[in-house]
Amino acid sequence: MVSVVLPSLLATQAGGRRRFDVDASTIEAALRALPVADLIFDGSAALRPLVNVYLDGEDVRRMDGLATPVSGGQTVRVVAAVAGG
Repeated sequence: MVSVVLPSLLATQAGGRRRFDVDASTIEAALRALPVADLIFDGSAALRPLVNVYLDGEDVRRMDGLATPVSGGQTVRVVAAVAGG
């Protein structure tokens, strides 16, 4: 099992839960197992531009992106960037 931690905004949309334990082999599978996957991915199944994902503190963009393998005991943290003007 992999733990996925959501930011407050997404946790609110997930019924108030911030942490989910999911059975997944990649970052993408872990994120798609979440009840808020539609808020993390856009209509073309790509990660939304303002969503950053970290595996045990490392940005997955510096790894294999969504194809990065995960294993039990690891933590995936989703961070939603704030934009505006």
